[in-house]
Amino acid sequence: MLRIGNVTLETNLWLAPIAGYCDLAFRLAVRKLGGVGLAFTELLSSQAIQRGKAQTMWRAVTSPDDQPLGIQIYGRDPDALAQAARWAEQRGATLIDINMGCPIGKVTKRDGGSKLLCEPQLAVDIARRVVRAVNVPVTAKIRLGWDQSQLITDSLPPALADVGIAAVIVHGRTTQQKFSGAVQLDGIAQVVESVARQHGDVPVIGNGDVQTPQDAKHMIDATGCAGVMIGRGALGQPWIFRDTAHYLSTGELPPTISQSERTRIMLEHFETVVRLRGEHVALNMIRQRIRWYSPYLQPWPGLRRAVHHMKTADQFRQFVADPRK
Repeated sequence: MLRIGNVTLETNLWLAPIAGYCDLAFRLAVRKLGGVGLAFTELLSSQAIQRGKAQTMWRAVTSPDDQPLGIQIYGRDPDALAQAARWAEQRGATLIDINMGCPIGKVTKRDGGSKLLCEPQLAVDIARRVVRAVNVPVTAKIRLGWDQSQLITDSLPPALADVGIAAVIVHGRTTQQKFSGAVQLDGIAQVVESVARQHGDVPVIGNGDVQTPQDAKHMIDATGCAGVMIGRGALGQPWIFRDTAHYLSTGELPPTISQSERTRIMLEHFETVVRLRGEHVALNMIRQRIRWYSPYLQPWPGLRRAVHHMKTADQFRQFVADPRK
């Protein structure tokens, strides 16, 4: 279990808010398999929330089975973020995360995401404003800094905790690195240490390069972080949370999920998208996601090529039922 403010989560494993991937259908797929303590929506623009932008509303869709839920917001206007946080609370957010770590250009060019690491006082002001605006815990997701010459591991994390941030999530790379190079576990450890000096009750969640249960345990052991957020490592294997929770609690890996069961999980994910968004969106989703699922469904010659040429949901269903046809 892991306590964040006044919220207790069943495990210390979190599904990351990956734009374009962590929609309701995928969150439900992960939750059904077990092991995830908290799952996030995709990151949501505070300005788009204010405008009621249709695409943003879809990204925020949830359901009674989609709990406990983190809603992640981004921007640079403290008032707009506070309003977005209140909106998220009204939609059933268990906690609200402020994105201060996204390195993607379309976010940082609007001075959001990890660009806030270059303006630590604004980042703290935003955190203070959002914490005061809602009655649920507020967390912040950061990186180690903009680049190696501008690290914030010892300064910004405790300052965020000073104004009421209930947990800090840290991706162990700089903005400049984006997703290249190895994650810097020593940087995550520095964040853990800097927060613990004055705020021992504020957990730090590590993030980056977790592809296996062993990776998660190594991150916890090497950094002292209280939990692990898994993003890209979950996209093709939503069962990673089930496996990791079992490994962390017993020291042993659970029985391997068979290829037929993995195929069923992929098909169920597809069918949930059909139900929620329709056949066209589901086909686009599976064409995108098959490159993530494929390594875990081998041997299956021609899988990716066949899926990319499918025009109807029934074609996909029939192919999954009998790939030899």
